[in-house]
Amino acid sequence: MRSIKDETNLQKKKILLRLDLNVPLDNGKIKDTTRINKILPTLNFLIKKNAKIIILSHIGRPKGKIVNELSLKPISNELQKKLNLNVKLITKNINEIKSKNFFDDFSEDILMLENIRFYAEEEEDDYDFAEHLAGLGDIYVNDAFSCSHREHASIHKISKFLPSFSGLQLDLEVNALTKITSEITKPITCIIGGSKISTKIKIIKNLIPKFDNIILIGGMANNFIEFEGNNIGKSLKEENSFSNVKEIIDLSETKGCKLIYPEDVLVAKNFNGSPQNKNLNEILSDEMILDIGPKTVNKISKIIDESKTILWNGPAGYFENPNFANGSIQIAKKIIENNIKNKIFSVAGGGDTVSLLNSLNAVDNFNFVSTAGGAFLEYLEGKKLPGITALN
Repeated sequence: MRSIKDETNLQKKKILLRLDLNVPLDNGKIKDTTRINKILPTLNFLIKKNAKIIILSHIGRPKGKIVNELSLKPISNELQKKLNLNVKLITKNINEIKSKNFFDDFSEDILMLENIRFYAEEEEDDYDFAEHLAGLGDIYVNDAFSCSHREHASIHKISKFLPSFSGLQLDLEVNALTKITSEITKPITCIIGGSKISTKIKIIKNLIPKFDNIILIGGMANNFIEFEGNNIGKSLKEENSFSNVKEIIDLSETKGCKLIYPEDVLVAKNFNGSPQNKNLNEILSDEMILDIGPKTVNKISKIIDESKTILWNGPAGYFENPNFANGSIQIAKKIIENNIKNKIFSVAGGGDTVSLLNSLNAVDNFNFVSTAGGAFLEYLEGKKLPGITALN
């Protein structure tokens, strides 16, 4: 990929900048600005280069129709505050904008086209729509890694018609994921949770040949605990998962990757119950596993201490209840402790993991925290992302 930071001639150029500004809204108010904050470096870089910025983005799933509640207006207002610059939302139908000279009529520093998913052609990766979009600018920049697993016109097809570059945030995301999938410093450990093995079996299978340790926590670990003959009571599990469990165990043995799951757990009768620490052979039929126990915390901490690279995806338990958040908190603290000492390269991703780190104000204490969701997981599966290959 060519990065926009290496392009020298940006003066007065019209930059079509694809961002992911799909932030959560509540009655038109932004509930979380994380995705906006992450793209500010690219915007500030282009502003310093005196480029004309035209933002392409989306919010929600309007399915090719205009939905007023999914307007980008709140986001344009928020950007204006954060940048202290004028940001104008262009509501004119994109198909009626016939020339990039259209944008010369505006004095604002940054222009933003209305929700790109208001057009059905966007998700259809329509050739003519992509060509028309490209005709509105001089250069295309993709800084929306989290959308790059989509074959959409403003992510994929548009790169056929313009000089195309990656943005600064996309560079950071790809570089971080490269360090945990191909340019690895060993020993390397993956800590992975989630409720279903079926959604992450491809990730685990792709990582086992490259990783030294795979630590299974959360609901996913329950399937392994049960597979080994233990009663897991009312715990979250995936039905008919034993074939996937056996496949993962067999592959890990073949590839020499250690597979670790809890030795002890915290259980309760329900999500709001009082925690009890139990060994795996002590779980009763009316109990549910809601966190890892102290012996497991110590074991994971030792593995983190012995690792040079860590990937974390998925909390250790039902962290929404403070009674069952300790496992996740201790994992975060141990990774941060090693990060501060520059003993480890750490990457975290996944919605619940990011929520946990946000609640601990710990996002900045990791080398990289991905908010990319589906694109993050598909990259870890080893899939080629259309938005990335389009830039190659």
